[in-house]
Amino acid sequence: MEKKLLKEVFGYDEFNPPQGEAIRSILKRRDTLVVMPTGSGKSLCYQIPSLIFEGTTVVISPLISLMKDQMDQMRALGIEARTLNSSLSPEEYNENLDMVLSKKVKLLYLAPETALKWQLIEVLSGVKIECIAVDEAHCISEWGHDFRPEYRQLGEYRANFPDAVCAAFTATATPRVRADIVERLAFKNGAEFIASFNRTNLFYEVVQKSDPYRQVLEFLEDYRGESGIIYCFSRKEVDRLSDYLVRNGFSAGPYHAGLDDDTRRINQDLFARDDIKIMVATIAFGMGIHKTNVRFVFHYDLPKSIESYYQETGRAGRDGLPAKCRLLYGPGDAVKIRYFINQIPDEIRRVSANHHLGALSAYAETTGCRRHPLLSHFGEEHGSENCGMCDNCVNPPVEESDFTVQAQKFLSCMKRTGESFGYSHIIDILRGSESQKILERNHHRLSTYNIGGELTKKQWMALGRRMSIKGLIVQDLDSFGALKITQKGYSVMKGDERFLSAPLAEGNQERRPRAAAVYDAKLFDLLRAKRKALADGEGVPPYVVFSDKSLADMATYFPLSRESLLDVHGVGKNKLERYGEEFLAIIRDYCLEKNIREKPRPPKIRMKADGEYRHQEVGRAYNEGMAIDGLMDRFGVMRQTILSNLYRYYLEGGMLRADGFEPLMVLPENTKNALFQAFEEIGADRMKQVFDILGGEVSYDDIALYRLAFLAGRDRERKAESV
Repeated sequence: MEKKLLKEVFGYDEFNPPQGEAIRSILKRRDTLVVMPTGSGKSLCYQIPSLIFEGTTVVISPLISLMKDQMDQMRALGIEARTLNSSLSPEEYNENLDMVLSKKVKLLYLAPETALKWQLIEVLSGVKIECIAVDEAHCISEWGHDFRPEYRQLGEYRANFPDAVCAAFTATATPRVRADIVERLAFKNGAEFIASFNRTNLFYEVVQKSDPYRQVLEFLEDYRGESGIIYCFSRKEVDRLSDYLVRNGFSAGPYHAGLDDDTRRINQDLFARDDIKIMVATIAFGMGIHKTNVRFVFHYDLPKSIESYYQETGRAGRDGLPAKCRLLYGPGDAVKIRYFINQIPDEIRRVSANHHLGALSAYAETTGCRRHPLLSHFGEEHGSENCGMCDNCVNPPVEESDFTVQAQKFLSCMKRTGESFGYSHIIDILRGSESQKILERNHHRLSTYNIGGELTKKQWMALGRRMSIKGLIVQDLDSFGALKITQKGYSVMKGDERFLSAPLAEGNQERRPRAAAVYDAKLFDLLRAKRKALADGEGVPPYVVFSDKSLADMATYFPLSRESLLDVHGVGKNKLERYGEEFLAIIRDYCLEKNIREKPRPPKIRMKADGEYRHQEVGRAYNEGMAIDGLMDRFGVMRQTILSNLYRYYLEGGMLRADGFEPLMVLPENTKNALFQAFEEIGADRMKQVFDILGGEVSYDDIALYRLAFLAGRDRERKAESV
């Protein structure tokens, strides 16, 4: 039944793991915790059971905007969904309540504050409540990054409906937070389903903050006409940056808690409906946004925790198409956040906040794959050493150079000025500036004066930031940003430790790889314009009509019949009836003009059982004979992603056929032999060392390919020997 609803109502062919298992658990009335990344389909896990249950499912959601967004989507699918909240007029409230009492509502959305009102609890006692779904369940836990006290009472709330199954959903929960959710909601004989936290379509990158306004503008040039979010730490910075972008010709608007409710609501609606392309916001923005076509998330400032960062970047690429997540990282950011953390009176929350910030700093400072520290925070190991979708994997950092002498000069100058000044003053002394500030303080008489001419001011500034990142110095906000030497810094200054860093260079070294579109861009734009017109006419965001992924699917395969349109991702029977003919007319006219025929789809790979993970599906399909190129077409991903899935499949004990790699192995025989020898001697899991042994002459993509061929061939030989 659930598979039929998935296709006919929602327009999807298969469940994403672990949706199928979670749905069956809820239908068996087992209390269920579901942890899935943003955009991977948590809502389906209670929406489908709500259609099967006879009564009503209550959804506890933290934001009114989130409820409205989900109701719009449900009604577009022909599902009766209502809410009871303070934003409704008395007439609307009574109308919705009458619908609930008449047993016509399948999904009832409530804020926790509303749900806990005893008057409403008494009213709903006369309604058959089948399921209580708690969205954003991490808000229950003090160990989470977004704790909300009212969520703590939901365990008592569910006791008012003893026959209702309880299901909790979140995108960000460490093992500790998960245990807290289960305890607070009083799960009995509960089940947990945890999907991979790896968002394979997101490209992660960290760029050293130098000239942030210029860096924002240069980044946005690649995303003209696309939707995105820029996160800033303060309200003041949000307002300034938003105004700056508008003055430079970008469609942008601000969002933060300092704006009045009407302004926030209007700006959010404009963004959701593509009338504003860029939202510049504080962390107050985003939890209620289900906009699927966000192509980038840009962090102008460091977030407060790795969980906040994961959730905020997760608002990009919800449609499964490529999206970029860039973080500007400056040494003062962590210091600023730690200052505010230390003002938290509750020790448990203060310790937790410092832990989360430390995990985020480790992510920003790593020279390896970005996914390793990001995923390990949530208790997940990343199977591949090279993900192919982060800056460090695409362009591995060059070998570090020894800057111990320069670091000692910098530290010595700090010491001789009493650790009372910031970066600029220390650098001016090192470079022999004759500014009034230096002369008045007699700093031109110091032994460190004018000993740093080998580096430019920008290079010294970059080196100072790296010293901060690596823990040699800290910036004291209580002393107007004065730099202080740490214990590690003293070790370097005395010569007990070396200071290594990547080479310093002038100019902007940012990397901007961009995934190429595989669909017909002109047709996509025509379909997007039609979607916008229909959405405006109905007063809903465009993604409620169709997601970008649905339009990209249409612009890839050119469906010309109603039957073909039903094969498009996200097109169910209801949307076919509502919008099908208008979109088919555009596709038919375009194909007639361009002499394009409908493109046949590759055969679908059916899962043997619901809940199979993607890497398992890829490994099985490969062993059944599908070529690497065929797998790329099937899943709409790059070759590196397929290779990463196959390697993870192998690490979990799966055997791989060897002949499927051979057509792609075009390197000279001596290079192949050198690679295989390196794998044999140092292990196949040490890609960076293999890269170095080969002198950087072989790309990481080729190393990943030849590694799989080596492992598959070795296993085949061992199997033959054992026979």
